[in-house]
Order: sequence, then structure tokens, then C-alpha cells
Amino acid sequence: MHIAPVVSLFFISSIALFFTESKNISKMNHWLVKSEPFKYSWDDLLKEGIGMWDGVRSYQARNNMMAMKKDDLVLFYHSNEGKEVIGLTKVVKEHYPDPTTEDDRWVVVDISPVKKFPKTVPLSVMKSDDRLENLALIRQSRLSVVPVTREEFDVILELAHVE
Repeated sequence: MHIAPVVSLFFISSIALFFTESKNISKMNHWLVKSEPFKYSWDDLLKEGIGMWDGVRSYQARNNMMAMKKDDLVLFYHSNEGKEVIGLTKVVKEHYPDPTTEDDRWVVVDISPVKKFPKTVPLSVMKSDDRLENLALIRQSRLSVVPVTREEFDVILELAHVE
């Protein structure tokens, strides 16, 4: 019996339905944020409920954060330890000045957890999938905030739920 594909389709459909109710998902942007788990992990985000994505000091990552809109979907990636997409979040507050610095060039966004993936998606799996050959995480590996195309987003969701 093949339960995993049915569960996966149900989960992906549930995510789409959840976000379609608040905003047309086809008009949404998709993102990936990276964090070292010992500094800020998925579990830390779960405990907080809403996490302020701060400390970004790359102009390109900052510009990506400034492009994030409320309800955009964001993949949460553990870097260094694990090196895997672990769950799905969403933007709950668009960019505002980073309160951790007096330098007004830097911004933060607030995100909240939506769902931890039943199966994480390791970097090695993403690198070996031809459909993700242009994924910014792979092409621009040093950036902590990167855009993800809708197609790449869908592939990662598929990899997170289908054996």
C-alpha cells in the first residue's frame, strides 16, 4: 500500500488551500532563509511563535528581505549542522529597521512557523536533483536569504513528503 504519496498530496493541498484563503498563492513570492541551528533553530522559532529575522549584513540578502511581502512562504534551512530544509514558515511582518544595530541600512522581517516537514530535504538531495540546478541556495550559497521560484518551491515540498 502506498500511503506516502496520498499523505503528501493531502499535505501540499492543505498548504495551498491555507494560503489561497488569505492571498492568491500564484502571486506570492517564495524564499529560503538559512540559520545555524546553534544560533537560531527551527525549535527556537517554534518556541517564539514569531521570529524576527535579524543580523543580516549582506546587501543582496537585505534586498531580498525588502522584497518579502506579508504571507510569502519561506523555507527554513539549517546551515552548517544538518544542511537541510526543515520546515515551512511565512512572513508575518514586512521589513522594518533592524533593532539590533544603529545602522539604518539594515532591516528585519518577522516570520512564523507553518509546518515542520515530516522528511527534511538535505542539501545533497537538492544538489543531485536536476530540477533544482539553478536554486539560489546552491548558486549563491553564502546568502542567508534567497528567492526560490515557484517550481523550485514545489520540488522541495515534493522531496519533503514523498519517499
